[in-house]
Amino acid sequence: MSAETLVLGHKNPDTDSIISAISYAHVLNARGIKAKAAAQGNPAPETKFVLEHFKLQAPEVVTSVEGKEIYLVDYSDLAQAPEDFSKAKLLGIVDHHKLGDCTSDAPIEAWIQPFGCVNTIVKMVADYYNVSIPADIAGGMLCAILSDTVLFKSPTCTEFDKKAAADLAKIAGVTDINALGMEMFKAKSDLSASPRDLIFRDFKDFDMNGKKVGIGALELISLDMVSADLKKALKDELAVIKSEGRNTAMLVLTDIMKEGSEIYVVSDDEDTVLKALGATKSDTMWLPGVMSRKKQVVPPLQGAFKN
Repeated sequence: MSAETLVLGHKNPDTDSIISAISYAHVLNARGIKAKAAAQGNPAPETKFVLEHFKLQAPEVVTSVEGKEIYLVDYSDLAQAPEDFSKAKLLGIVDHHKLGDCTSDAPIEAWIQPFGCVNTIVKMVADYYNVSIPADIAGGMLCAILSDTVLFKSPTCTEFDKKAAADLAKIAGVTDINALGMEMFKAKSDLSASPRDLIFRDFKDFDMNGKKVGIGALELISLDMVSADLKKALKDELAVIKSEGRNTAMLVLTDIMKEGSEIYVVSDDEDTVLKALGATKSDTMWLPGVMSRKKQVVPPLQGAFKN
């Protein structure tokens, strides 16, 4: 191939996005397809912990993909792709979300499954092609699964995720998966960043029937960590983010131990949003059992905005 080939995750990358770029680039290279991992942003605190713990190098940050060949990992929505994506050549997609609006000029390789984590799919592809996974990458993949499935508590978690995690733990030499997960989530619960950075730590924009809806996700060991002043600052910043060309800006704060989420909403269609999520307007809009943006927040909102 004459053009540079990148394996690229979504904007505001989380652990799964960055590790899947690393792991899938490894699989492609083992198959004789020269590719390198890339990212659309620097690692968040949890991801930094994972990279340092398993001595993995963070992918190169890219903002332009013009003239590149690309494999997308962890998304297929144009809103989460680089602005000049149309000037790149799409070769493949590995994803576990809804099918987005990215298109290609030629047939592509696509691995899309409703699993809890993209790295579970990467493990499946590696097994399919008999590609061995080194211990360091296996450790990163294990952490990505623990992160995306919220220690297997998320409704997105499948038996495939649990089996892949067990297999990867053996390769990585991890004997206590739960202890590793808790260390990870302690790192993820770092609230020392600015309100804007906290919201954009894991933020995705969606096109919902022509309306731009941005949804941030912040998972914490306990929501008791969020002070009254920080709550106000987050809500104020959401209003700013909403004013930047969005119909709706939301933040989903998940309490890992209580297994539920609190939501902050600023929207031109607030009643529609709250009704779709089964929430009643209050200072604390608590949604028991809600642990997944992709399965429990985005689908009902998309349905509501279609009506």
